[in-house]
Amino acid sequence: MNATTTRGSLLAALACVLVGGSFTANSLLGDYPYAGGQFLRYALACLLLFPLAGRGGLARLRTLTARQWGRLALLAAVGMVGFNLAVLAAERTAEPAVPGVFVGCAPVVVAVVVPLLDGRRPRRALLAGASLVAVGAFTVQGWGRTDGSGIAFSLCALAGEAGFAVLAVPVLRPLGPRLLSATVCGLAAVESAAAGVLLDGADWLRRPDGTEAAALLWQAVVATVIGFVCWYMGMQRIGAERATLFSGLIPVAAACTAPLVGTGSYGFAQAAGSVLVGAGVALGSGVSTAVRPRVRLRRTAARPVADAVGRAGDGWWVAGPPRQAARDGEAGR
Repeated sequence: MNATTTRGSLLAALACVLVGGSFTANSLLGDYPYAGGQFLRYALACLLLFPLAGRGGLARLRTLTARQWGRLALLAAVGMVGFNLAVLAAERTAEPAVPGVFVGCAPVVVAVVVPLLDGRRPRRALLAGASLVAVGAFTVQGWGRTDGSGIAFSLCALAGEAGFAVLAVPVLRPLGPRLLSATVCGLAAVESAAAGVLLDGADWLRRPDGTEAAALLWQAVVATVIGFVCWYMGMQRIGAERATLFSGLIPVAAACTAPLVGTGSYGFAQAAGSVLVGAGVALGSGVSTAVRPRVRLRRTAARPVADAVGRAGDGWWVAGPPRQAARDGEAGR
């Protein structure tokens, strides 16, 4: 992998680890109005993110078309507010592991949907890595009791997780990671407030106690401000397909942090699942094949200069065949 790909992978991994910690923070907010909590989280994150967006942020927002604003509103509604409410609704009739297993399939969905929308075929290595990540996520979380309603809302949560990446692709370039994060947080705050009024009435918002305030502060500052910016910076460098592979780290991070607050344990299944997730990420992101070009370079060093550049069909290449090089460059955009 080149430097851009390495940075993108590290940023995506860090973002997913931070978001995984927010799932543990959710366990401390069981008595707080959910939509109101999301409103506080996203509103505070928006206030913190807009100064980081740099000069000209408002001017760039004015250049957005109505279609782009609609996509941003849909991203906030599906990938943020809708995702969180779907997980909450699923957990009313299903154990938390059930929506977690469905969300763990997001890398497979993105690995198929993004190439099809782009008019190209899904890559087999990415599909294989995404499938391994999904199996690892299932191993970490296991399976629990559920019913038809729990499965339906878990599917909605899966759609929200996939939409968080897919819907952002066309608006990431014109806005950049910081301004995009700030904008969708502002929209999500408005949507959360509307959902709170509709679902909870006058009780949709109240003053949090000390524990709830700490959990909301973690979600706003760490999981949202830092996590969202790192996620979109990583996606900008390695693309939505490879970035979503790292979402398998979310249940791993949740399993690792849950014992710290006494809401879970980490055992053999979590360790085995973590290994599977790591293997899937390495396979799908290309880490496992990163050393091959250097081996080929040593083998071609003794050949004539004309041959060292490479000939089609004989398998001797310094930097890989042209088609593979083009695909690697495309994936690093």
